[in-house]
Amino acid sequence: MLTDSQPKQETRQVRRTFAIISHPDAGKTTLTEKLLLFGGAIREAGAVKGKKARRHATSDWMEIEKQRGISVTSTVLQFVYRNQHINILDTPGHEDFSEDTFRTLTAADSAVMLIDAAKGVEPQTIKLFEVCRMRGIPIFTFINKLDREGKPPLELLEEIERVLGIRSCPMNWPIGMGGDFRGIYNRMDARFERYIDRSEETVSLAAGDIEDSRLREALGLTLHERLKEEVMLLDIAGDPFDEDLVASGRLTPVYFGSAIANFGVETFLNQFIELAPTPGRRKTDQGETDPRDPSFSGFVFKIQANMNPAHRDRVAFVRICSGRFERGMNVTHVRTGKRVNLAQPQQFFGQGREIIDEAYPGDIIGLFDPGLFRIGDTLCEEGAFSFEPLPLFSPEHFARVAVKSTLKYKQFHKGIEQLTQEGAIQVFRQVNRTEDLLLGAVGQLQFEVFAYRMKAEYGAEVDLSPMPYSLARWVEFPDMNAFQYDRYTNLLVKDQDERWVILCPNEFSLRWMNEKNPGIVLHKTSAGL
Repeated sequence: MLTDSQPKQETRQVRRTFAIISHPDAGKTTLTEKLLLFGGAIREAGAVKGKKARRHATSDWMEIEKQRGISVTSTVLQFVYRNQHINILDTPGHEDFSEDTFRTLTAADSAVMLIDAAKGVEPQTIKLFEVCRMRGIPIFTFINKLDREGKPPLELLEEIERVLGIRSCPMNWPIGMGGDFRGIYNRMDARFERYIDRSEETVSLAAGDIEDSRLREALGLTLHERLKEEVMLLDIAGDPFDEDLVASGRLTPVYFGSAIANFGVETFLNQFIELAPTPGRRKTDQGETDPRDPSFSGFVFKIQANMNPAHRDRVAFVRICSGRFERGMNVTHVRTGKRVNLAQPQQFFGQGREIIDEAYPGDIIGLFDPGLFRIGDTLCEEGAFSFEPLPLFSPEHFARVAVKSTLKYKQFHKGIEQLTQEGAIQVFRQVNRTEDLLLGAVGQLQFEVFAYRMKAEYGAEVDLSPMPYSLARWVEFPDMNAFQYDRYTNLLVKDQDERWVILCPNEFSLRWMNEKNPGIVLHKTSAGL
């Protein structure tokens, strides 16, 4: 058993666990690949577009991701860079898979918010930012695609503050944009990085200060004067860097660059690993855990079926919160009260994996799941506390599902069970009609992915019939026998955990139910039930 000082040293010095969030097409998967490239984890960044690309992104390991050129599930990518153990949680950018992103953010200690310089703050970015704000985690901003025409930098900063309600502190500053893009000036160390084009290596110049004659010579008089004016404005009117404000999520450090051009990414990575927080305390039903506690604890935030299609395996992803994890250790599975042996812990790099002997707070490990684990489960070496539950969110699309061939009935139900436990879809059953299954999804594309995976991974083709509902509410009844609702318009069902849920076509139906049922409580998520 470790002494108290050992996990403390491991945690403080080397763990950085963060998620990357953005609107679709802002360049999130490209940025992830370039972070891996500069971190020495891969030799060549993968393409993220189309079927004919020579390589696919490391984080896009599903076949459907390679075909569609989008990320549909969160991926764990782990590597060591400059004596830092980096855990990247690459999340789906498409809003149809935002529920997976919401759950994954619970495992992160900070987030990197990626913004397209031409489009600014987009709707999905706002939603994901709000999740980060609710959790109070630090947010670092990377404004991407500076080698293309976009909004003026000062306008982008104003938009971040106006739309998201968070102050910003530019850590570097762009010089020009699009065809006139010449590079970035790092305010912290007075270093100029010159951009020539995508095929050329970055030229770096350590200027003594912004008045350095070498900087003036490299930029020319006009660009140099403009840079001086803009940096002076930032120094006078901008927010200074404040570590405490960043840690509390009230100030975001901002970086400029172009991920696809490999420009500004290495500078961002080097500063980020110095500024980003190490693992912190986590709330439980018995207080808080401290990462420096010697006793192991962690929670399951994701379950993924069929990562290796040849073996039809199932993996539970666990975020370690305290102590040291050791291969073969026995822990309490709090929901069932059973002691379980964790014999084959794995560390991930996209779809790749390897058996590990130990891990520390902040690390993400994968455990072979024989069907025991569920999303939100707590594992602990001592005691029997539980981390905060991970809620289901209200679906906005619904469909009745049936298997096309009755010969595939067994495979159909296995697929439904596993993909529901994985969180890829929500399943509802009508009372007294348990074989009549309804699916709920946050986005329509989830149904397409579900149907694809049912056929590809379980050999069961399905029929999906759209249902006329647009929202779900988890119900607490003061008296169920007296519950009134329009049976022609709404549908009363149970979710996978046997909790009552009402499906409605619109907000008007909800208001009508509230009026007819004094004391009824309707929840947008399953949290607290």
